[in-house]
Amino acid sequence: MKDNFVRNAAGREVLTEINGLDATPFMGVGRYRPEGRKTAPPLASCADYPADGNKVVADLKTALENAGLRDGMTISTHHHFRNGDLVANMLFDIAADMGVRDLRWFPSASFPCHAPLIRHLDDGVIHHIEGSMNGPLGDYASAGRMRGLGVLRSHGGRYQAIQDGEVHIDIAVIAAPTSDPFGNCNGVSGPSACGGLGFALADSQYADRVIVVTDNLVPFPCVPWQIMGNHVDSVVVIDSIGDPAKIVSGTTNITRSPDRLLIAERTARFVEAAGILRDGFSFQAGAGGTSLAFAVFLRDMMRAGGIKARFVRGGSTQYLVDMLEEGLTDYILDGQTFDLAGVRSMRENPQHIHTNPFVSYNYHNKGNISSMVDVVVLGATEVDVHFNANVVTHSDGRLLHGIGGWQNCLFSKCTILPIPGFRDRIPVIVDRVTTLCGPGELIDVIVTERGIAINPLRQDLIERTRNSGLPIRPIEEIKHEVESLCGGSPATPRFRDNAIAAVKWVDGTVLDIVRQLE
Repeated sequence: MKDNFVRNAAGREVLTEINGLDATPFMGVGRYRPEGRKTAPPLASCADYPADGNKVVADLKTALENAGLRDGMTISTHHHFRNGDLVANMLFDIAADMGVRDLRWFPSASFPCHAPLIRHLDDGVIHHIEGSMNGPLGDYASAGRMRGLGVLRSHGGRYQAIQDGEVHIDIAVIAAPTSDPFGNCNGVSGPSACGGLGFALADSQYADRVIVVTDNLVPFPCVPWQIMGNHVDSVVVIDSIGDPAKIVSGTTNITRSPDRLLIAERTARFVEAAGILRDGFSFQAGAGGTSLAFAVFLRDMMRAGGIKARFVRGGSTQYLVDMLEEGLTDYILDGQTFDLAGVRSMRENPQHIHTNPFVSYNYHNKGNISSMVDVVVLGATEVDVHFNANVVTHSDGRLLHGIGGWQNCLFSKCTILPIPGFRDRIPVIVDRVTTLCGPGELIDVIVTERGIAINPLRQDLIERTRNSGLPIRPIEEIKHEVESLCGGSPATPRFRDNAIAAVKWVDGTVLDIVRQLE
């Protein structure tokens, strides 16, 4: 394995082979160009499906048997229920009972609710996970317990990997809050309504076999449909597919910390001082507490200035829904709802638009929404003096988070990371990030309680805010001040030589690796 390491354009040692497949090292932002054509699922014939359109089968086991589940296959699921998903655990319990082994699980993300799958990793039912790992499964990988390498992709990078044929999905299992017998389905209606189903779109389009699992079967047609039944092989009805109340988590609540509120307010004031806050602008804010607070401060500035946004990008929350209903924006363009207010709004308001990673984030595309956004406000676990950022590991090297749409959002016209100077007395600004997830050339501004650092590449922002009265300082100066308060820089984690996961860039190249902790 060690002979397989090379240094990429970001100066990181990465692998040229991942789970038995060739991998291309990161070449630089915008340097890699794909070749060839998009992949495609197998041809199908209407002669093989019920003429009356009824694809309902007895249970999920029957659907998996009909799909030909066998050892070594790739099985995909989606994460719109976040920590309330019930289908993935059920799916692999059935696979275990069927005696199937060495499956590659390809979720759009995993959450702590999927911790029971650790036993299937230990028993060999699941070989490895290629998808964002939040919490226990990430910790499991950090300890070197997973037999294959984890592969971490952004939401857009996941769509790209499927579309380009980098990942071939044998069976996609789509949890759908409402479906008709033909397989048309949506996430906005039914007792388990979760909002959109955009993260399952590529799975439905490209997988060999597609199974829809629902707890709300309605007569044809299911309207609106977000997944088309023409892509679906089987429909399964169960008692409950998920708990929509658990879409909301600790990361989707506004911060109450005075320091974090100060950071959020400074971020909004920077947006105003830089001339970004104007009629017809657009923005996207993450679902973390500080980012949500930023949206509230920005809303108040928009009210005071009589400013209306053309669109805001979701993940939607109550705060964005309030802005839409108040007339502060024309549209929400939403890839994922982060609370039940967002679910209701997507269902009821035609100006709350359901989107997906193809239109929003896929880098191997003829353009996407992310580069059209005027300003995006995101979180990070670490930032270094070159403005590189980390979102998947902490300074102790533990893999605890996924990438989500974070990488894709870096292509906005202005990317701002509001972060505290330290967490638990550990500095967040470091000399070199533990894991590289976002190249510094795409990160424009760092906002902390100790001051605001602007990337020297953005001389336009420096000039616009020169006389703003905001505490704009060199990033090195902020770093040194924080270290003096915390008693020095954080200890460097101790790693073994072997990799436990790879971080892909939005174009499918390998940006960095995560090594096993000692």
